[in-house]
Amino acid sequence: MHKENQNTSEQQPQPSLNDQMLRRLEERQNLIDAGVNPYPCKFDVSRYSHDILINFQDDIQEPVSVAGRIMTIRKMGKASFFNLQDSRGRIQIYIKKDEVGDAAYDTFKLLDIGDIVGVKGYTFKTKTGEISVHAQQLELLTKSLRPIPVAKEKEIDGEKVIFDAFSDKELRYRQRYVDLIVNPEVKETFIKRSAVISFMRQFFAKQGWLEVETPILQPIYGGAAARPFTTHHNALDMQLYLRIANELYLKRLIVGGFEGVFEFGKDFRNEGIDRFHNPEFTQVELYVAYKDYNWMMRLVEELFYQTALEVNQSDVTTFLGNEINLKPPFKRLSIIDAITEYTGKDIRGQSEEELRYTAKDLGLSLDPKISSGKIIDEIFGEFVEPKLIQPTFITDYPTEMSPLAKEHASQPGIVERFELIVGGKEVCNSFSELNDPVIQRERLESQARLRQRGDEEAMIVDEDFLRAIEYGMPPCAGLGIGIDRLVMLITGQDSIRDVIFFPHLKPE
Repeated sequence: MHKENQNTSEQQPQPSLNDQMLRRLEERQNLIDAGVNPYPCKFDVSRYSHDILINFQDDIQEPVSVAGRIMTIRKMGKASFFNLQDSRGRIQIYIKKDEVGDAAYDTFKLLDIGDIVGVKGYTFKTKTGEISVHAQQLELLTKSLRPIPVAKEKEIDGEKVIFDAFSDKELRYRQRYVDLIVNPEVKETFIKRSAVISFMRQFFAKQGWLEVETPILQPIYGGAAARPFTTHHNALDMQLYLRIANELYLKRLIVGGFEGVFEFGKDFRNEGIDRFHNPEFTQVELYVAYKDYNWMMRLVEELFYQTALEVNQSDVTTFLGNEINLKPPFKRLSIIDAITEYTGKDIRGQSEEELRYTAKDLGLSLDPKISSGKIIDEIFGEFVEPKLIQPTFITDYPTEMSPLAKEHASQPGIVERFELIVGGKEVCNSFSELNDPVIQRERLESQARLRQRGDEEAMIVDEDFLRAIEYGMPPCAGLGIGIDRLVMLITGQDSIRDVIFFPHLKPE
C-alpha cells in the first residue's frame, strides 16, 4: 500500500484552519490517545436546567443527570466551575478532582467552550447562593472543533455592556445553528411558531375537518397569481413545477365528497426576497363545503383571536411597531370603498384606460402590459394597504383579480373574496369558491389571454381541474393563511427571516 493512501490520524491540517481549531484538533487526538471516545453514542438525561432551578429545595440534594454544551468555564486547579446549556436553559456545574477521579478531571482539562458533556451528580447551592450541580461523574459527549462566538460582559458606569455578541443579522441567518447556541432567546420564536401550527391543527380537527397531503410536484401549476419554479422528471422526460398553491388539488377532494379538508405545506413562488417574502414559504389552506366567504370571515376572526390567546395569553400583540388588537369583530371594507377612502378617487366602473389615468394622476408608473385588475391591485398596494394597521377585511374584489372566486350574489362584476390586512400586510386570502365549470373555463381562458399579453403571473388552463368540477363541486368556502406572516404577527417579529429557521439568502 502506498504511504499516501494509508489511513492515519496524523493527517495534514486543512489550510483554512485557524489556531484555535488546530488546538482543538490536537486536544481531540490527545483524548483519543488517552482512551477517551470524543463522540460516544448516548447519555441518559434525567433532568433539565430549568426544572432544577424552579424546583430546587435547600434541604434536598437531589440526584440528577444533565447534558448540554459548555458555555463558560473557569478552571482552577483541583476544583472548577462551568456553565452547562441544555435545551431549556443554563445551570452551573461544580467539578472537583477528588470527586470525579483523575481520569475524568484530566478529560475536563482538555475541554473547551462549545464542547458537549454529560454530568451526573446532585443539586446544591453555592456559598454565593447560586443553584448548581455538584458533579460526581463527567463524560465528554461531543468535542467541538470550531469555537463558538461568546459574548463578553463588562460593567461600565454601573451598567452591563456586552461585547463581541453574535448579532450580525445576515451571519445569524446563514449560521442559524450558531445563532441558536449563543442567542438562546431566539428559540422562543420558533417554539411559538410550533405552538401556532399545533393549535391551528387542533382548531380545524375539532370541527371534523380532515388534514390531507397533496402533490408538491405538479404538471400544471395553479391556484394563485405567481411565477413557479420548474424542474425536470428524468424517467418521464417531462417538465414539472413546484406548487405555488394547494388550492386546485384540495378542491378536487371537495368534489370527491370530503366536506372539509385542510393542508399545512410548503409552497414555492419564483419571486423577490425581502422582509416579507421568501420564495419557499409555509401556508395552510382550508376548504369547507356548503359555506361562503361571510362564514369564513367569522371563522378567521375566531381563529386569530384564539391562537393569540393560546400562544401569548393575550389578544394584543406588537407588529411592525404597532400595537395590534386581535379581538373580534374586525373592520370590513370593500376594496373599491377602501381606495376611495384613502385616495379620494372613486374607481367604481372605470375602464382600463380610465384606471390608467387615475393611477397616473396618483403618481404611479405602470407597466403598459398590465390589465385592469393589476392596476387596481397596484393602487391598493401603494396607497391603501400600508395604512390598514388594525385587522381589516378587504372584500368584494373585481372579477378579473380573482378568477377562482364565485361571482357576488348581488353585485355584477364583483366576486365574493376577502383578504385580511394587519399591520399594513396581507396575512390571509379567502373566496366563496367558483363551482360553475362553464364560467370557470371562461375565467381561465381569459387568464390565458392575459399571459399572451405578457402577464407571467396569469393562471394556466388546467383541464383536469375543470373536468373535476364538471362532475359537480358543492358550494364551498376556501381560505389560505400565510403561516410565516401569522407567526411574525403573533411573535412581534419584523422580518420573515426571523420566523424561518433557514431563510433563503444570496450565496456567500
